[in-house]
Amino acid sequence: MTALRLPRTIRFDPSDTLVFERAAEPGEWAVPGSFLFWDQDVASFVGKARAAFRAGFVGVRSLGFSTLVVIVEASEAERDEAVEDLARHIHERLGAPDLATARAAAREEIEVAASLCRPEIGTLIAMHRTWEEGEIRESFRTLRRRAPGEDRLHGGLRAFRLIEADDEEQPEEHVDLLGLQSAGK
Repeated sequence: MTALRLPRTIRFDPSDTLVFERAAEPGEWAVPGSFLFWDQDVASFVGKARAAFRAGFVGVRSLGFSTLVVIVEASEAERDEAVEDLARHIHERLGAPDLATARAAAREEIEVAASLCRPEIGTLIAMHRTWEEGEIRESFRTLRRRAPGEDRLHGGLRAFRLIEADDEEQPEEHVDLLGLQSAGK
């Protein structure tokens, strides 16, 4: 049986605190969080609200946003804690009629988040969310650590490579997270 995996928020630099109105704390359990936008006029979003809509995973403890999440192993107790944290928000902040209804919705969101975690532990996930034909659509990209020596094959030192989450053939993109982290200092 495969171990339980869930996404956690991760922050390499302070950009999330600048890009989003409320940034998730590093290490929070996370969900895609499109439910936060269902009853809003997303076409009118600008600035930080637009950034949150377009690329923000939601931390279940804070309801803050994170650009990236990382796949980690989780225990059943940690998953249950994530469900309870999210259920409280769904009930208290978003108006679910009772805690049982909120728990069911939170459980479903956590299951969706877990379904994104098929790649190996340590893989980063980024999201792009759009509004098309009256519906919210999400697409996900994964960034994985390169195998030792693979950097030399691709002409440089890169810590991660981009892998598409769908089966369509896409050109490979390279992201130098180490360079991004150094540039921010």
